[in-house]
Amino acid sequence: MSDTGIRSSESAWARLFGRARSRHADTSGGVRPTFPGEPGISLREEPARDDGGFSTPDSTIGRAGSVFDGRRQSSGRGDRDGSALRPARGRGDRGGPCFAVYVPPSGYAWWYIDGVSDDGTRAISIIAFVGSVFSPWYRWSGRKDPENNVCINVATYGPKGRFAMTDRGRSALRRDENTFTVGPSSLHWDGSRLFIEIDEVSSLPLVSRMQGQIVLTPSGITDVELPLTNDDQHIWRPFAPTARIDVDLGPGWQWRGHGYFDANFGARALEQDFDYWTWGRFPVADGSVCFYDAERRDGTRLREAFRFDASGGLAPFDAPPVAKVRRSNWAVRRETRADPGFQPKQVKAMLDAPFYNRSVVRTKIEGFETDGVHEALDLRRFRGPWLMPMLAVRVPRRAQWTFQAP
Repeated sequence: MSDTGIRSSESAWARLFGRARSRHADTSGGVRPTFPGEPGISLREEPARDDGGFSTPDSTIGRAGSVFDGRRQSSGRGDRDGSALRPARGRGDRGGPCFAVYVPPSGYAWWYIDGVSDDGTRAISIIAFVGSVFSPWYRWSGRKDPENNVCINVATYGPKGRFAMTDRGRSALRRDENTFTVGPSSLHWDGSRLFIEIDEVSSLPLVSRMQGQIVLTPSGITDVELPLTNDDQHIWRPFAPTARIDVDLGPGWQWRGHGYFDANFGARALEQDFDYWTWGRFPVADGSVCFYDAERRDGTRLREAFRFDASGGLAPFDAPPVAKVRRSNWAVRRETRADPGFQPKQVKAMLDAPFYNRSVVRTKIEGFETDGVHEALDLRRFRGPWLMPMLAVRVPRRAQWTFQAP
């Protein structure tokens, strides 16, 4: 099926970042200091702007705020193709998530959480989508209405791990700055913790109800973002690279561990601008390291590595070289970063799909061995129409939903 619905426009991007109520000033004053004794990272300040009078079509979705409209190129750093961390702007999410962001046609927003148990035997991932990028139903719809393809995807990994990802329609969506609800499940940010209520039905092979609560407690919140393309049409917002997670999904699924929380926002389909990417987050002493490497369709590459302390402060460091990880069961190419001479390896399987792999990988960073969550995404495969019917089996569509009266 042709993706003729994909469009790119500066006005769409302006609306994407302009319709969230401004809860926090978008200035650089709140950027936390870097690690003691390490060189600071340059965060280019972007002046706050009016959004040009954009109106809000749905009164439940925020008010006009400051806007970054994507017309400026990012400042360069060496071989990183113009990418640079900068103060988060335009969505009112400097101090925490704002779920009221407007998503234009062809666009997406997702908020991602993961966690690994302290004993390494269990793991979890949760993704809340507006414009569900991996849903065949969103692609088949022409991506005209992101709010008509929403979901809260939850997957558990370990003994009797399960997977639930139901694509729902507009009637199932309720959201404001602090709360994101899709049908029976929800996320709520109380200013210091993220509460996730899950009530879903898992897909084959273990069809059953998944119910319970996950609580993510960040040790600190960053106030930066990373443009993933030179025209700023895709943004990564790492909220809490270092966190603790408490999981209670019933007997056998009550555990604690290290967690992580970020978001991605875009005005175009991922497969329009990327061929391949890998991402990883790895706990280290007093914080976390994140790697983001991607191959763009225009032939340029993204090569980024950041070290965050436990309070959310950040500093650049000399990233170790790219190292291969054995291909997944679906032969998806995988790579991460590791000290020279160290061979990273998968230590826990998580999600394995024809175009996507998530796993716990062990690597070595500055002499420290660490197990973290790693993803590899092959968007060349994802562009193939042959994949969509396969995904529809795992991602059922439930267009209608009625909320019960309180």
